[in-house]
Amino acid sequence: MDNYIFQSPIGLLEICEENGSIIKVSLKQDGINAVPSKDYTRHSDVLYEAYTQLNEYFTGKRSVFDLHISLNGTLFQKKVWKELQNIPYGETRSYESIACGIGNKKAVRAVGHANGKNPILIIVPCHRVINKNGKLGGFACGIEVKKFLLELETRF
Repeated sequence: MDNYIFQSPIGLLEICEENGSIIKVSLKQDGINAVPSKDYTRHSDVLYEAYTQLNEYFTGKRSVFDLHISLNGTLFQKKVWKELQNIPYGETRSYESIACGIGNKKAVRAVGHANGKNPILIIVPCHRVINKNGKLGGFACGIEVKKFLLELETRF
């Protein structure tokens, strides 16, 4: 596994790659062992492409990611994460609509739990899931980050 850490508008992001696929994009919230990578040329082409596409996303130049990803989780989590990828840029869906989208309308809480376990932030857009009443709900990286990402997508 190879990783790359870079400063983004929401903080230090870590991208991890294994066997030619992105397996993780996470916000390094502890900051203790999170030091930005100094030289991207020492990393794989896959990491560099993910880094490039994420930067384009943050500058409003990219609304769709074109990366090979590999999601590790339960069958249920993978269904939820696949459904998240169907939410268009700049739009939101409720936890309930995601549950309906995977064919289990009663699984709203389980969808929320799976959403919180999403290993590939932004690329698998868990930030686009909100409460049925329109409130933002929770987010593993904090509500301010979720709000920032949603506002970013409506800005461009």
